[in-house]
Amino acid sequence: MVVTEKKICSEEIYNGHIIHVYKDEVALGDKKAIREVVRHQGAAAILAIDEHGEAFFVEQFRYPVDKALFEVPAGKIDPGETPLECAKRELTEECGVLAKEWTELGPMLSSPGFCDEAIYLFIARGLSMAKPNPDEDEFLDIIKIPLTEAYRRLIDGKIPDAKTQILILRGMEYIK
Repeated sequence: MVVTEKKICSEEIYNGHIIHVYKDEVALGDKKAIREVVRHQGAAAILAIDEHGEAFFVEQFRYPVDKALFEVPAGKIDPGETPLECAKRELTEECGVLAKEWTELGPMLSSPGFCDEAIYLFIARGLSMAKPNPDEDEFLDIIKIPLTEAYRRLIDGKIPDAKTQILILRGMEYIK
């Protein structure tokens, strides 16, 4: 049986540039509980696959995990921007790639036990090149490899990033 939780009250703990943190009291039937919740504006992530089955990835240092990660291009949705607009902007900014065909795969929830972040997943095809224009605080390497090689890296445990794992697995159906 699923018990719906109803918010009784909420206290803002932190109001940041990327996240907002709340401490909520909720009712669970006749019981009460505390929920710490991270609110996030959402993001888009893209697997761009060319006509040869090669895909674009980026490698960048991620401070929270203290290492460089191999990832699909992705970024935060700006206020007033749709997930597709964000995906198009991020693919061009990070990789210098434009796409004619876009397939939305729907959102993934990064960690719904404490966070409402939804990352909208896209496959991009019909690629052409433009000039990358990363944010001034973004330092990344662009990597173009066969999607089958990326899949092998995933199977070998070398890709810990969830959005990248999902898009590689979903993208395999586009190269058959």
